Amino acid sequence: MDILHESLLEDGERGCFDGQFLLAMPGLSDSNFSRTVIYICAHNSSGAVGFILNRPQSISFSELMIQLELIQPDDASSLPRAALELNVQAGGPVETGRGFVLHSDDYHSEATLPVSEELSLTATVDILRAITEDRGPKRATMMLGYSGWGAGQLEDEVSANGWLTCPSVDDIIFDDVLETKYERAFASIGIDPAMLSSECGQA
Repeated sequence: MDILHESLLEDGERGCFDGQFLLAMPGLSDSNFSRTVIYICAHNSSGAVGFILNRPQSISFSELMIQLELIQPDDASSLPRAALELNVQAGGPVETGRGFVLHSDDYHSEATLPVSEELSLTATVDILRAITEDRGPKRATMMLGYSGWGAGQLEDEVSANGWLTCPSVDDIIFDDVLETKYERAFASIGIDPAMLSSECGQA
């Protein structure tokens, strides 16, 4: 993660979108974000950092662990259930080769950053090793890459009706049914996305 976005997570300043979902509006033209649900981990006057929650990666967690040489190929089938069921998602178009684990706050390491009262973010191999050894957090989702905005950029995109914002829902963050997260995130605020136009505003 670049210096700007790393500092956003560490400085503790909280903006109005911090901890919120961003739901892509039908009129959003950027193909990177079409029909995406994004969890905003940090937002302040310097910018914003978040992770797409409904874009699957083609690689499984066990395959990724083999690539990183954290396990041997013969060990993949004997991983704990939490590791076998952990989704690997495309968190955004920035630093797509870097992994991030968004998780419940029952796991901590020196590199763990709190992003809300209940959620934390860890981006080191320590948590991956813990998950493979059944010492990881109770709830987790893994992303390769992240989504980042510079100062004022996200505010401008929301004002231009590119995004709808709403409170985040932990069950939507962590469940593994990716193909319906977009509709369910809208349903959490009583909206059917099929009824939206690009002229709808902020929730």
